[in-house]
Amino acid sequence: MAKRLNIKPLFDNVLIKPLEAEAKTASGIILPDSAKEKPQIGLVMAVGDGKVVKGEKQPVVVRVGQKVMYKKWGGSEVKVGPEEWTMVSQDDILAIIL
Repeated sequence: MAKRLNIKPLFDNVLIKPLEAEAKTASGIILPDSAKEKPQIGLVMAVGDGKVVKGEKQPVVVRVGQKVMYKKWGGSEVKVGPEEWTMVSQDDILAIIL
């Protein structure tokens, strides 16, 4: 059974659980943890309600459960239980992965 998440992002913020970084290179070399790059792909875990721009509400276009690609240096790392997740603005999301 899925545990209820007690975090609700505000405005157009999106909470993302980063997916694990690749442990091997394309040529098969196994990377130590210190050499792994921060992943830029993750699962949307929670979304805000959107923000108001020029009097009109702009909804968040991603939904919980979607896999997304986000900017490498965007957002803030947040601790959710024992894990490090990322909180980004909707503007920092580059694509939805189908």
